[in-house]
Amino acid sequence: MNTMMRNFWPGLALFALMAATRMHHFGSSLHMPDASLAVFLLAGALIASPLFFGALLIEAGLLDYVAITHMGVSDFCVTPAYWFLIPTYAVLWYAGRYYAQIHRDTLHSLGAFSIISFFSVSAAFAISNGAFYVFSGRFADMSWSGYASRVAQYYVPYVTSAAVYLVPAVLMYALFGRKTHLVGHA
Repeated sequence: MNTMMRNFWPGLALFALMAATRMHHFGSSLHMPDASLAVFLLAGALIASPLFFGALLIEAGLLDYVAITHMGVSDFCVTPAYWFLIPTYAVLWYAGRYYAQIHRDTLHSLGAFSIISFFSVSAAFAISNGAFYVFSGRFADMSWSGYASRVAQYYVPYVTSAAVYLVPAVLMYALFGRKTHLVGHA
């Protein structure tokens, strides 16, 4: 099976997952949390194409545009700092690419994925939230310590929103996918 066909179903699933969840960052009793962090990480692990990474960035931007212009979602986060979502998501995608290179069909390897996931999601948090603090223009009079105490409340939901999708992905792989290999090894 060629690489394009091997990537089709996982790619379609990742596109659909982001489209279905992007409107609500942390989720609610009615909505699942935003899967974008997990989508970019899993995309890096599963699909080596930088074009796919670019397509996911375009999808995220279009979904945000539709949410703000047609669904009443606040545009509070759309500031000059919004552009820092590109390096935020790149960190996740490259972490997934790194994992694809070291992946082995062992449970130990899935432990490595968990560690890489935690640190890359934490780095993504630091980039996106730090950029918002510095470049949004909304915190001109706030000190770093004031910002740190204010933003700390968002760290656990940020990491948890990724884990909501990454844990089932790891379990599905452990149960059903270990006979197959991650695609796109560099």
